[in-house]
Amino acid sequence: MHLDWTALGQVTAVSIGVTVAVVAVFALGVLGLAQLEGAREQQGRTFALGIAQAALCFLACAVVVAYGIFLIVPQFH
Repeated sequence: MHLDWTALGQVTAVSIGVTVAVVAVFALGVLGLAQLEGAREQQGRTFALGIAQAALCFLACAVVVAYGIFLIVPQFH
C-alpha cells in the first residue's frame, strides 16, 4: 500500500488552517454581538457596527459550512 504523504500533509494543513479561520471569524461575530449588548442604550454608530460585524461574520461561517456540505454530499454535484 502506498501513501502519498505530501497530499496527506497538504490536506491536514488546509483543514487546520480553515478550522482556525472559521473559529476566528465566529469569535469576531460573537464580539460584534457583545458590542451590540454594550451599545444597546446608545443607539448610535457602535450599535450599527456591532450588528453589521456579527451578521457578516456569521454569514461567512454559514457559507463555509454550506460549501463543506456541498463537497461531501455527492447528490449536490
